[in-house]
Amino acid sequence: MTDSRHALIIANDRYADQGLKKLKAPAQDAASLERVLHDPQIGDFEVEVVHNASADLMRRRIQGFFNDRRRADTLLLHFSCHGLKSESGELYFAASDTEPPLLAATAVASQFVRGCMSGTRAGRSVLFLDCCYGGAFSRGSASVRASGDVNVLESFAKDEPASGRGWAVITASDSMEYSFEGNELAENSAPRPSVFTHAVVEGLATGEADLDADGNVSLDDLYEYVYRHVREQNPHQTPKKAAELQGELHLAHSRRGGIKIVAIPSPASLQAALNSDEFLRRQGAVTELCKRLQRPELPVAEGARQHLGEVAHNEVQPLADLAADALSTIRLAPSPGRLDFGQVPTGSTPAKKSVTMQGPPLARHCVVQPEQPWLRVDPTRDGMEVHVDTGTPGHLSGDIALKGVADESVIHVEAEVTPADGPPKPEPHLSNDSTRPKPPPEDKRRTVVIDPSRIPSKPKQPPEPNQPPKTTEPPKTTEQQKRTDRTTPSRRAPALAGAALALAVTALAMLFMTIQRGVVAVVARADAGATGNVEDNIREYGALTPLIVCLVTGAAALVVGAFARHELGARREHYTKQSVSGTQTMASVAKGLAIPTLVLAVLAGIAYLVGSAHW
Repeated sequence: MTDSRHALIIANDRYADQGLKKLKAPAQDAASLERVLHDPQIGDFEVEVVHNASADLMRRRIQGFFNDRRRADTLLLHFSCHGLKSESGELYFAASDTEPPLLAATAVASQFVRGCMSGTRAGRSVLFLDCCYGGAFSRGSASVRASGDVNVLESFAKDEPASGRGWAVITASDSMEYSFEGNELAENSAPRPSVFTHAVVEGLATGEADLDADGNVSLDDLYEYVYRHVREQNPHQTPKKAAELQGELHLAHSRRGGIKIVAIPSPASLQAALNSDEFLRRQGAVTELCKRLQRPELPVAEGARQHLGEVAHNEVQPLADLAADALSTIRLAPSPGRLDFGQVPTGSTPAKKSVTMQGPPLARHCVVQPEQPWLRVDPTRDGMEVHVDTGTPGHLSGDIALKGVADESVIHVEAEVTPADGPPKPEPHLSNDSTRPKPPPEDKRRTVVIDPSRIPSKPKQPPEPNQPPKTTEPPKTTEQQKRTDRTTPSRRAPALAGAALALAVTALAMLFMTIQRGVVAVVARADAGATGNVEDNIREYGALTPLIVCLVTGAAALVVGAFARHELGARREHYTKQSVSGTQTMASVAKGLAIPTLVLAVLAGIAYLVGSAHW
């Protein structure tokens, strides 16, 4: 995320007034939310926490938080405290020194918070309210009373912000509902997170709130996830949302999507060249981006990838194809894509199998997540080492999910764990069997990150004495051999593209010949005076023959060029990068020559048919 992102968490759980009961969740909520929002792989927010502050300090921190912001900033304010209602119906947030009979002087009014949000220059402001609007009062307390509905969202949806791009408010509960801590409002239980904030933290931390699995958790994604989670935990609590936003607001990255790299933008001179009106200058800029894509500095390569993605979607065909070819080199390419450990005795330590990630450093940078608890992965400089848990006999079959900056991939793993004291016995398939003993929760799906820029290379160890050298590459299978055969360079598409270009040039030459002879015929008709006939002159000077040849060769150039592009798309793996580039260039030039030539030839034919009868 390139925008500046700031979060302020206000958590109050201790109150001087005896009428306001002590809360158990805010301190724990604040720590959990701060951790997930500050994580650069998730929220990437700069986070400030204000705990058990007075009303005056709360107002100072809130106003300072919204002041001096820029349009590119995204602000998130989170309240975890009691919510109180005045006799006039206004909502207040309780501070540590709040006195319920003196709310205007000792609590923070929702109108004050709304005013700060409306006046900020920040592009987007988000407010989370985890407040107990109906349960703020201790049993038997006579110092405070609640009457009527709070109507929380109405306190914030009255005015649109004076500047910026929009705002959003999500509340833990509606109107006079309780905001539950755990499943009850018991006063003597151990500290536990609130249902609402727990859902926010869990959805962001696990990535489960990324409902559309696009790699980002939007405001709508998070609200839908929190709403379902809270309602499942407690049907008596109903989260609500109000928003005035332009476009989609991404609150966090999701580990369900691709890995995150903070990109370094390409130099300004390179970006200016990309926006140039000169084709050759733009082509040079794209070529330079292709070189930067191969750089070992991942932020530099990621910046080039993002620019090449724009080129591939918005540029003319030759440059778009060049960008697409470069982007194809950073797709995940694990080798091998399938591991078979064979039969291994129970309790033994099977030999590790290595998986090499192909391509430039950006293609090797990925998140690796074993899908089964018996799989183990250790990152290496060029990929990973995989081994399996042999604690229980049975057939093991599972996958390792890889998620990179461009796409996803899967490595399939098989193993047969046999009893140590006898031949293998038939065992049920255990890839998803709940009867198989599982390790502690933290080991079930240990996620690792392969970062070629940080993992040091392991020195090669000489083989043990009297030990045969280890084979690091298995022999090629029949399928791998077929794949190798399919990559043998072919010349069909370049030949078709060359023929299309030759036909287009011929059509253009015939058009010039037609125009030249037509001009001579018209001049001869003018010299003949009243007795002349332009149709006879055109036939005499042979202007129709090159016109017909022009039409035929121009149409043929388009057809042959289309065949060349189809061949290239259907059998791309048969061609080298140079062949692909040459074919695309020749086909594009042929098309660019043939179309205007055909248009002019058709206009010339129409002019002949219309004019010959009248002149």
